Formats: sequence, structure tokens, C-alpha cells
Amino acid sequence: MLLAIDVGNTRLKWALYPHARPGAQSLSQGAEFLENIDKLADGPWRELPAPQQMIGCTVAADAIKQRVQEQIEELWDLAPRWVHANAAEAGLVNGYDHPARLGADRWVAMIGGWHRMRAACASGQARPLVVVMVGTAVTVEAVSPEGHFLGGLILPGHGIMLRALESGTAGLHVPTGEVRPFPTNTSDALTSGGTYAIAGAIERMVMHQRQQFGVEPLCYMTGGAGWKMAPHLTMPFELVDSLIFDGLLQVAQSRALLPA
Repeated sequence: MLLAIDVGNTRLKWALYPHARPGAQSLSQGAEFLENIDKLADGPWRELPAPQQMIGCTVAADAIKQRVQEQIEELWDLAPRWVHANAAEAGLVNGYDHPARLGADRWVAMIGGWHRMRAACASGQARPLVVVMVGTAVTVEAVSPEGHFLGGLILPGHGIMLRALESGTAGLHVPTGEVRPFPTNTSDALTSGGTYAIAGAIERMVMHQRQQFGVEPLCYMTGGAGWKMAPHLTMPFELVDSLIFDGLLQVAQSRALLPA
């Protein structure tokens, strides 16, 4: 069995798989806010069947990573394996100027997205790809049909945008507004502005891919706040909650952590 872990800026997400084969269905899964991760060993992980391997990616601080590792070692005496971006992995080539500086979650999500695209286009021509993660931060990545990461965008998520406006503007408070085409109050204006800023970045990358390759790219979206963006995009896309886990399974198989 394989335990897959994705540690983000806000939450830890985990899934237990019967093997490292891409497309495997999880036996159990869950999520915890980072302030609650010390409860995993005595909570949801306590009753799990013992995994033989663990693979994960993290963008959290080293102290968070250490707390996760200690619980894994305490419960199952496993040596955690963390994925870091490198020059190439699982068929994807990293075009970042300094490949190791690319966020591990971005890299793993692109691996998952590229293999998903290949499966979707198995009977036809491979297509360019846009991979979007909407969370504490938002990333928008471009991948060629051949599996080359071309580059990507990073911008603040909804919460960071609103807190920045609140701290930098006198008398402005984080609102609970609605997304509207023509906002007529401050709360709606702030919520709509943040949403359309993210939508605009996504649509611009789709346009770049369309111009680069002359065909319509596939767009996959993931992340804890992806559902908030879904109603406000004008181009076709697929919301894939499991994209990072899909990528971790691909990496696990390529590294032969477990028989495929």
C-alpha cells in the first residue's frame, strides 16, 4: 500500500492507495488544517491498514514537514519520500530557469495533468495543456503537447488579495461579497475584482497556448478553492480534485517504489 500526502500552505491532504499504479482508487482519504496535523497519528491514521511506502510533496515550512514525518515514523516506521522538482520526471521536462526552484506541488500537478491529457487524447493528437491550482496562491502553468513545461504564472489567491487591500487601504475591510458583472457596492467590487483577476490570468495563459500551438489547449483546474472559480471562467476546463495525487502516483510508478 502507498500513502500519498500533499502538504499545502493551509491544509494537509492524504490518500491511501492499494498500489502505485496510476488510476488506482483510494482506499481512504482525508484532509486536515495544518494547525491540526499533530492529531493525525491518534486520529484518522490510527485505524488505517499499514502502508509499505509513502510519497508526498510539500510547500509548507520545514517544521510542518518534520511533524508529518515524525507521525509517519511513529505509526509505521516508514521513511518518507518527498518529491522535489528536477530536470525531468515521469515523462515531463522542466523548462524552469532553475528547475529545482519550482514548487513541488506545481511540478507534481503538471505531471498528473500531462498524463491525464495523454489518456484523454490517446486516439488523437496530443494537445497543449494549462494546469491551474487555486489555493492560498494561484498558479497557472503551460505544458507543451510533448511534455515540456514552458513556464507559468503565480498570483495571490482570493484571501491574500483581500487581506492586502485591507492592510493597505484605510477603512477597507475584508468583505463577504458576491461576484457580479457590474458591482455596485464595495464588498461585491472587492470579491468580483479578485475573482476576475484570477480568471484573467487563466484566460491569458490559454490564449498564449492557443497562439503558440494553433490549437485549443486543454485546461485542468485543481486546488481547494477551484470550485469558487469554476462558475466564472469563459473557456472549457475540467475541475480535477485529485490532480496532485494523480501526479504522485505517476512519480511513484516511475521510481518503482512499488510494483505497478
